[in-house]
Amino acid sequence: MRSGKFASMLIATLTISACSETKLFKNIGEDKPTTLSAVASEDERRSTIWDALNADNASTPVKVNRYIWQASLEVLDFMPVETIDPFSGIIVMGYGTPPGGRTAYRATVHVSEPALDARTLRIALATKNGPADAKTMRALEDAVLSRARQIRETDSMF
Repeated sequence: MRSGKFASMLIATLTISACSETKLFKNIGEDKPTTLSAVASEDERRSTIWDALNADNASTPVKVNRYIWQASLEVLDFMPVETIDPFSGIIVMGYGTPPGGRTAYRATVHVSEPALDARTLRIALATKNGPADAKTMRALEDAVLSRARQIRETDSMF
């Protein structure tokens, strides 16, 4: 008995909501009825969430130093890239063993500003056993910054 009432209420609700969405009837105060083609043209003009997201990405400038960004990718090219986001300035690299090394490392690079400066770059380096030695992380940051300066010098020659 209860399921019959529930089913009839559900059907009635769906029928009413379906009728309100189909604009096939004459709107009050208008001389002409709304047709399906008019509804379609309204839908085409309406933006979607994807339009909003794409517009924000296209108009938002990337706020990272391109030389540090490129140098990070070049110096850490022995690691696979897992995630890369130039808008937030983060590169997440998977485990990789450097040439001539025996330990596999994983890195997260954060480029925080557009300046070519040591304060702009932060690298978190980890092994499968935990965080890497601070001296190793510092040496890696120095290598990335040195490479970034080389790229900038080469770029300014042309």
